[in-house]
Amino acid sequence: MKIVNKIFSKIKLLFYLYKINRSKNIYLRGKVIFNNIPLFDIHPESKLIIGNNVTINSENKGYHLNMYGKCKILIDRPGAKVEIGDNTRFHGSCIHAYKEIIIGKNCLIAANCQIIDGNGHDLSFPDVENSINTQGPVNPVYIEDDVWLGTNVVVLPGVRIGKGSIISANSVVHKDIPPMVIAGGNPIVIIKDMKGV
Repeated sequence: MKIVNKIFSKIKLLFYLYKINRSKNIYLRGKVIFNNIPLFDIHPESKLIIGNNVTINSENKGYHLNMYGKCKILIDRPGAKVEIGDNTRFHGSCIHAYKEIIIGKNCLIAANCQIIDGNGHDLSFPDVENSINTQGPVNPVYIEDDVWLGTNVVVLPGVRIGKGSIISANSVVHKDIPPMVIAGGNPIVIIKDMKGV
């Protein structure tokens, strides 16, 4: 039974990869490693670009943390774009773009991270009953090369994380982070500047 399930899972993954390769708005720039089937929900007039040697891991087996769900990429407005650079590893996390999220090369995104460029709804004070009918503002997110996001990191709209920085687990990134620092917390603070180390 175990062998039959493995074969069936492999066939499902191959069919999924076939669908991705035939898609007109998903661009694979080289070899992409899919561990299990992710959830891609891409508007037909938006764009997903995945670089060479990227790992998209939606499989708990063999991964050192417990993932709460599959990798999820949601691009739900026309003209929106998500780009993931070469050699980046993306584990059981969510990217939700209304406009633009760019992730650089050689990035490590640990399990259960949330990267969003919009909040979905306006605050609507004092007319809070109307917040369900609103769409909030959108600000692009840029994660530069060689960034490491620890598990459960939340990256909020309008943020730029500089090259080589590390964001510690369970942090909320609500402001720009300079290059080559270790940062963490909620709200996030610079823990250590690693330039010149």
